[in-house]
Amino acid sequence: MIESYELLCAQLSALVEGERDLIANLSNASALLMDALEGLNWAGFYLRKGEELVLGPFQGKPACIRIPLGRGVCGTAAQQDEIQLVPDVHAFPGHIACDSASNSEIVIPMHSDGAVSAVLDIDSPSLNRFTAEDREGLAAFAAFLESACCWER
Repeated sequence: MIESYELLCAQLSALVEGERDLIANLSNASALLMDALEGLNWAGFYLRKGEELVLGPFQGKPACIRIPLGRGVCGTAAQQDEIQLVPDVHAFPGHIACDSASNSEIVIPMHSDGAVSAVLDIDSPSLNRFTAEDREGLAAFAAFLESACCWER
């Protein structure tokens, strides 16, 4: 993992230490990402509720509230339980344009009790914004957050 993501995970650790509230921790995590990473226009979470994702804590412009599993980048990531790194969202089949300024996106599934319970969604107005290093670093960030949060609500 690149050094900047190691630092980001250390900052996240300090923010959530001793706090088990899901919404509080996801709120601080989205603010941390938006502040620390350059070239973003949205950073946040969608929480799984049955067969859809529901908007959770985020930083950025207003967003889609509900996304069915399997639809768009977020729904695909959740349904397939695979990270989606999309260089050009306009070329992604079934892309949901919540913000027309977004051009690239990365979505990381998050888990509780072995099942997808949320996704971390990050958008950029730049094409090809996200790299393999971002994929690795953000996966580690999400994994730390999975273990730090209390997912029962």
